[in-house]
Amino acid sequence: QVQLVQSGGGLVQPGGSLRLSCAASGIRVSVNAMDWYRQAPGKGREFVATISSGGWINYADSVKGRFTISRDSAKNTVYLQMSSLKPEDTAVYYCYAATERYWGQGTEVTVSS
Repeated sequence: QVQLVQSGGGLVQPGGSLRLSCAASGIRVSVNAMDWYRQAPGKGREFVATISSGGWINYADSVKGRFTISRDSAKNTVYLQMSSLKPEDTAVYYCYAATERYWGQGTEVTVSS
């Protein structure tokens, strides 16, 4: 059974940082393309970042230079380090195993003073 269990969301002030985690079971993150998406209130789900099985990384323009995607194959976990957070980053964030097509449960990030 495949599970993607997310953690690390919460409330942070503008300019602050958070790290999201996505712990996988039933699949190996090192052989999957792993993505992060987000859905802001009243909006559709949008792409945030991806890391391929070969280590190729790409980001949405809105987060380039502020967010970093990474993975730890030993822990079978993917991370999203978010820095210089803005109110417009407020959303529910989802990890996605693109090759196997499984979603995490989502974790809420609120950027507010």
